[in-house]
Parts: sequence; structure tokens; C-alpha cells
Amino acid sequence: MTRPDPFKYFKTSREIIRLAVMMYVRFPLSLRNVEDLLHERGIEISHESVRFWWQRFAPMFAAEIRQKRAEPLRSGPEWYWHLDEMFVRINGVRHYLWRAVDQEGEVLESFVTKTRDKKAALKFLKKTMKRYGRPHIFVTDKLRSYGAALREVGAAGRQETGRWTNNRVENSHLPFRRQERAMQRFRRMRSLQMFAAVHASVFNHFNSERSFYSRADFKKNRAAALAEWRQLGAA
Repeated sequence: MTRPDPFKYFKTSREIIRLAVMMYVRFPLSLRNVEDLLHERGIEISHESVRFWWQRFAPMFAAEIRQKRAEPLRSGPEWYWHLDEMFVRINGVRHYLWRAVDQEGEVLESFVTKTRDKKAALKFLKKTMKRYGRPHIFVTDKLRSYGAALREVGAAGRQETGRWTNNRVENSHLPFRRQERAMQRFRRMRSLQMFAAVHASVFNHFNSERSFYSRADFKKNRAAALAEWRQLGAA
């Protein structure tokens, strides 16, 4: 059965919508920055149109990326998770964004809570393991909530902590922090959770680990990722 065209009834072309959503999510730009950049390219739209497109299409694009990148559940001694939490202010109130990153730097899960106690850590772990299975090693910082939650799920012997062992997930926070500053913070937990999930999928899609490739291979990988993006939402 052919699925309905998600761009039906939109006067703006699907190519422009995809471009606007990609610019807003992938780069640290505000809605008005995207409007100005598209204006420079001869495309006249309002920043409110960008906001509407992002809310309408970005979750759909992210879901399609996750589906295409789906792999068999990995296991074995090479399957590591790096877990960490970062604070994010919503209307002046501190919240916590939990993130799980694998040993290759791919963001597996993002989860927002109001606290960072055992209950929040346990909920985050159960949600991530339900989707990806159980890794061989959980690399964390020394927050005691991780140890308590891992004991609860029977994985206390798989935890590793160290001074620099968690740099992989610490570095993965940086693109999100830059985007947070451009957006002038968040105003609701729901919008933060949605943006974090979408941002993680787009980051995974375009993350080429350029330091591991030659310039020629990096350009091929980047072109392939962009070509796949231009096919998202195709009827």
C-alpha cells in the first residue's frame, strides 16, 4: 500500500522544506537565521514557517533515519555504552538530559527528567535497553545513581568509571550545547525531549568521523548522507 504524501497540500516545495529543517536541526542556527540564509538564496519564507515545518516534519525525518539505520542488536565485548547527564534549564528550572552513546560515538538515546536520582537513572536505562538490548560494559561517571540503577537491573558488575573514560559522551554534548544557545534555551520538557531525539538522529546521520577517513572518502560519505536526506519523506 502506497503511503500518503506528507508534503501534499503544501505550496512550498519539499526540497525547500527538507533544506530548512536540516539547517535548523543540524547547525546552531535560530529560526530567523534560517530565514535570512534562505532569503540570501532567493527563497522568501517566514521564520514561523520554519518553526511549523520543524514541528511537523522533523520527528518524521528522525523516525525514518532511525529505521534505515536499524541494526541487529549488538553484543559481545566490543559493545560499550557511555552514559552521562547534562543539565538544561527550562524556564529557569534545572532539568537533566540523559544520553547514551556507543563506543563509535553514535547517540543511542536521549531522555529528559526533572531529577537525577536512582529512579530517573533506572527509567533511562530500562528505556534504552528495551530498544537496544544490554551492552557488555556501561561506562559512567561517579554519580551514585548509576550504580544503584545498575544493581537494580542486575548489571552492577558491568560498570566502569574513570577520569577520562567517559570523554566520548562528554564530547557528544557539545553540538547540542551550541544548538541550545542558538535557540535561547527551551520552554517545555516536551519540546526539549522532541528536539533532543531529533537532533540525535540527524547528528548520527551526518556524523562521518572525518578524522578516521581521507578527504576523498569523507566527501563521498558526506555526499551519500546528503543524498539520503533528500529522499526522506518520499511518497
